[in-house]
Amino acid sequence: MRHIILTLAALCALAAPSLPAADEPPNIVVILADDLGYGDLSCYGHPTIRTPHLDRLAAEGMRFTQFYSAAEVCTPSRAALLTGRYPIRSGMCHDQFRVLRTRSTGGLPADEVTLAELLKARGYATACIGKWHLGVFSINSAHHPKRHGFDHFFGLPHSNDMDPSPQRPQGASGRLDQDPAWWNSPLYRDEELVERPADQTTLTRRYTEEAVAFIRQNKSRPFFLYFPHTFPHVPLFASERFKSKSPRGLFGDVVEELDWSVGHVLEALRAEGLDKKTLVFFTSDNGPWLIQKEAGGSAGLLTDGKGSTWEGGLRVPGIACWPGRIAAGSTQREMATMMDLMPTCAKLAGAEVPADRPIDGVDIAPILFGKGSVPRETFFYYRGQQLYAARKGVYKAHVLTRPGYGPEKPQAHDPPLLFDVERDPGEHYNVAAAHPDVVKEILADIERHKADLKAPPSQLQDVAAP
Repeated sequence: MRHIILTLAALCALAAPSLPAADEPPNIVVILADDLGYGDLSCYGHPTIRTPHLDRLAAEGMRFTQFYSAAEVCTPSRAALLTGRYPIRSGMCHDQFRVLRTRSTGGLPADEVTLAELLKARGYATACIGKWHLGVFSINSAHHPKRHGFDHFFGLPHSNDMDPSPQRPQGASGRLDQDPAWWNSPLYRDEELVERPADQTTLTRRYTEEAVAFIRQNKSRPFFLYFPHTFPHVPLFASERFKSKSPRGLFGDVVEELDWSVGHVLEALRAEGLDKKTLVFFTSDNGPWLIQKEAGGSAGLLTDGKGSTWEGGLRVPGIACWPGRIAAGSTQREMATMMDLMPTCAKLAGAEVPADRPIDGVDIAPILFGKGSVPRETFFYYRGQQLYAARKGVYKAHVLTRPGYGPEKPQAHDPPLLFDVERDPGEHYNVAAAHPDVVKEILADIERHKADLKAPPSQLQDVAAP
């Protein structure tokens, strides 16, 4: 079915009349940080991390105050971004394993339709530069980015902490590790292994050079650049240019180099005269990894971080910029999610969103372009395969809670905890007793969602023998 959809989309693209210049499909650049918290950028209130390029992106575009990842850890959130669907629908989550590992045989299923595939069918050049983490293609080549709509890939197949080297001292405390030789991450260009171990002190720079080269090579045609950074996931590494420069320490060094990277990509767009033809969106895959302490980030005024379904686990920075189309200096307080990027970008490119499956994202063009609100009902917060919370309007109900990391088991709540996350984004004041009608309505939405859900087996539980 997926191939039929993509073939029809390609035929429609060939048959479509030429669009007037004002309606030409935009270039699309999605930049994804790894484990960057809601409070880790200066334009989101961090007092010491300097992010002038992201601040400028927000000043020239739109800063979201209620933007959400679709999952609390990286593999499921990346699947959700590219497919526009909760990861429970694609099997890209698991209660125990949480993310794909170096011996995982599973990955993003072939019948899932990605944003890259939809755009490629519309004539876009497509590239994934950075961390993939949707399948270990050295074990199963079906999980390579090139099998999911990307013309080009340059980066790591998974997180940078998943290949500890035998040289790493036994019992080394934490992951604030200064020696890149302690890690054995493989760096690929397309399907060729080009370096192992990857020199992680140079990754951000080399990713950026690759991204700029892709932009220049494809300046005469529409392109989709998916740029999922390795950092600030631990272990943290910054180049000599940025190391020991930030008042926030090594974490700040890494984020400030990531900010430099964003600035370099934006400058390439301006230099090629593409900035007014390009939608740029910056966000993070989930909240900060708080148990890493100084090596982790900050969720600002939000509770908890990565691994949890409290606001700090899923509410993340979200910045959109398209000069001339998105109002400069605007702040968007309406809720949006990373799942919305797939249907929004597909429609901007003139692609048809698949109609044979539930798409959980919605087209947020109306709020991007100041044309109105979006028809969103309820947003569901999953931890692995379990639904922990749901938000409707300003209210969020927790049926289960637990910290992001630790030995605690899930705590059930009957009635659910209820918070007004616009008045109380830190989720301090349970208002369930004052709003039993709201609790009842959200619980009914949860039951309808569960009844309609057809969850396949998890892809994350499949592991090759050592």
